[in-house]
Amino acid sequence: MWYSQTFIKIAIKNIFIYTKLMGLIMKYTDASKNVFLNTGTHFPKRMIWSIAAIKYSAAKVNFSKNLLSKEISESILIAAKEVMDGKFDNDVIVDVFQTGSGTGINMNINEIIANRASEIARIKVHPNDHINMGQSSNDVVPTAVRISAVIEAIENVIPSIEMLINSLNQISSRTSNVYKSGRTHLRDALPVTMGQEFSAYADAFNHNLQNLRYILDYVKELPIGGTAVGTGLNADKDFGDEIVKEISSLTKIGFKVSNRFRALRLLSDLVTFSGILRTIALDLYRLSQDIRLMFSGPITALGEIDIPTQEEVAGSSIMPGKTNPITVESTLLACAQVIGIDHSNQIAGMLGEFELSMGVPLMGYNILTQEMLISEAMKKMSKVVIDNIVPDKDRCIRYAESSPSLITVISPIIGYDKASIIGKKLVKGLSIREALKEEGFTEDKINEILDMTNLVKPGIPAKNKKNL
Repeated sequence: MWYSQTFIKIAIKNIFIYTKLMGLIMKYTDASKNVFLNTGTHFPKRMIWSIAAIKYSAAKVNFSKNLLSKEISESILIAAKEVMDGKFDNDVIVDVFQTGSGTGINMNINEIIANRASEIARIKVHPNDHINMGQSSNDVVPTAVRISAVIEAIENVIPSIEMLINSLNQISSRTSNVYKSGRTHLRDALPVTMGQEFSAYADAFNHNLQNLRYILDYVKELPIGGTAVGTGLNADKDFGDEIVKEISSLTKIGFKVSNRFRALRLLSDLVTFSGILRTIALDLYRLSQDIRLMFSGPITALGEIDIPTQEEVAGSSIMPGKTNPITVESTLLACAQVIGIDHSNQIAGMLGEFELSMGVPLMGYNILTQEMLISEAMKKMSKVVIDNIVPDKDRCIRYAESSPSLITVISPIIGYDKASIIGKKLVKGLSIREALKEEGFTEDKINEILDMTNLVKPGIPAKNKKNL
């Protein structure tokens, strides 16, 4: 009986100690609910992972400097790893719209890790004294934003844009002999191939990819170790450099040490990165608009292509059988959001004075949102739309041969007077092939005049006329 009573006493004592510790550790997060905005906008998991990875790395470095005991260090490593694995995502409750340095998200995660580490070590692990040792929110959160942006780009944005480029190159190749009317100002122009149109976008996204890779090298520069104002006060002199090495080892990405004074006060590397995401969105928007117009119809508009996958979901709740470009329009909405967020990032990049930016939490949320949106949009456009486009070759060539702009090409071949007569017939709705036939040209001569292979490449067709 006596040891049952002893066991109960020990259990009660442990529960009392644990409860007391937990109440202390969650103090900042609980209080923040009263002073931050309460919009329900929370940080993406990638941001939570990045901050926890910094805490994990800091515990290793601080232990190696004899600044943390083995017991506390090991408990922090276990707890931080659990946060990195997503076990406490629901406990990251601070709003994105908080203090501009990101102290809210930093302290929220400090407290979660301290809470769990205290449970593991069964002694008090303090969120500031232990978890935040050698750090400040001022260098932790700007570092985490950059880590998050780079990882998301490497794992999702770059593969998505590569997929899109591949899809565009493939459709450019398989539609290289689909002749159609070019259009300028939404008016009929000289002929092009559908493949040439898609090749323009493949080239644009290839340049976007090069720009993205270039700016990532800049974003990889991390300010951790600068503590409050960039000087590194209250951190070991090698702390930041060793954290960057640990982060590089964890991610298998070559992060570097930044000029800490620059990377604490300026987010211009991230603003530039956002601008490249905006440009990708702009080009994707234009591509989507062109595809939407080519898909318009099927009877009373262009109808140059079909996209069978767009039939999987009803296009209308009232018109049976109607097919709409639903994936394309979803992409347009995502692009509009990415472009709009970029303007928010420009303003966030201007917030702050002297040693610190005040736009850090918003920039972190925005950049990751842009990356997730543009990645998903490019993947869906590639797999669902572009890879499944079926050109209507007959309709396209009919449009090409109906364009009044062809008069410009054939006038030197058949003479001004005949060209004028044919031009009037085209205005009345005849194709140039039909008009030439009415003027007495044989089928062979018409085919020679309208050889589209000569009309969609550099050269002067009139030089090659053969006694027409």
